[in-house]
Amino acid sequence: MSSPRDVDVVVIGAGQAGLSAGYHLARQGFAPGSGFVVLDGDAAPGGAWQHRWPSLTLATTHRVHELPGLPFAPASEDLPAAEAVPAYFAEYERRFSLPVQRPVRVSAVRRPGDGRFLVETDRGAWRARGVVNATGTWTRPFVPHHPGQETFRGRQLHTVGYRGAAEFAGLSVVVVGGGASAVQLLGEIAPVARTTWVTRRPPVWREGPFGEQQGREAVARVEAAVRAGRMPGSVVGVTGLVVTPWVRRALDDGVLTRLPVFDRMTPDGVAWDDGRSVPADVVLWATGFRAAVGHLAPLRLRTRDGVIPLDGTTAVDEPRLQLVGYGPSASTIGANRAGRSAAVALRRLLGADLARSA
Repeated sequence: MSSPRDVDVVVIGAGQAGLSAGYHLARQGFAPGSGFVVLDGDAAPGGAWQHRWPSLTLATTHRVHELPGLPFAPASEDLPAAEAVPAYFAEYERRFSLPVQRPVRVSAVRRPGDGRFLVETDRGAWRARGVVNATGTWTRPFVPHHPGQETFRGRQLHTVGYRGAAEFAGLSVVVVGGGASAVQLLGEIAPVARTTWVTRRPPVWREGPFGEQQGREAVARVEAAVRAGRMPGSVVGVTGLVVTPWVRRALDDGVLTRLPVFDRMTPDGVAWDDGRSVPADVVLWATGFRAAVGHLAPLRLRTRDGVIPLDGTTAVDEPRLQLVGYGPSASTIGANRAGRSAAVALRRLLGADLARSA
């Protein structure tokens, strides 16, 4: 294997947060290529957006906030998000000459003892003075365990495997999860199938505009959890579910009538300890994701709860490691702000001795 390549900063991941970090690193004096590189595990631009289900349009997803320096102006809100956002990300990489290398899968980040990080990948290693981790969550779908789960004879899938409602036509589908994805998928599936919605907690519906002050308060709650080493949750999770015109109709029609999560799964469906049961052909887990940070395990930064405590974007126990798209910045608008914060922090930490191209 060839010797590690030297660079000031390695950015891991080229989604919204990674591209924002790259943009701001360049503006902080890190030269593209020699000062920083962006390693992306996907074969094409687009981050997790390129893997979203085809029926998810820009009109039905959460607002996609534009990256710094380039407006996001799609031709139509009816475009599939899996096409429009990757095209925008690709143009962004070209416009700002970001040094993205792909597909490169990072297996481990280590501290070999020479004052640098060793970033090991399937295409060799990089030696870096700082690391920006922007790996998001898409590669770590979370499915909770329930008694009897292994006995269920129907189909189980997570939202990462969802391609469209047509495959559920005429079936009984239990949708598990209290987030926006669960609501969106219920809206698609209910017209063609018999649906049951279950959530751990009653949903919190938000009507009317969601102002800047409320946004700051939501981010602050997540930041406080991460700083204290607790499981962060998501910004979206603390803002509530938006009551759009479709959601209002679905609420009125009973599509979004929710049941508490079942106590066990049976061969033919799901059941509660109070005697209720629902037959099911499919259980669709819209139960979210966990942060994809397994490659950071050699740094031993996680608390007993599995969380990496942060001060802003900076890992409390390793200031040269910045985490963006994690905890309070796990949203498109949060990722933009986090990218800038990470770049500024590394410029301050690494000082004026930056590797610059001639």
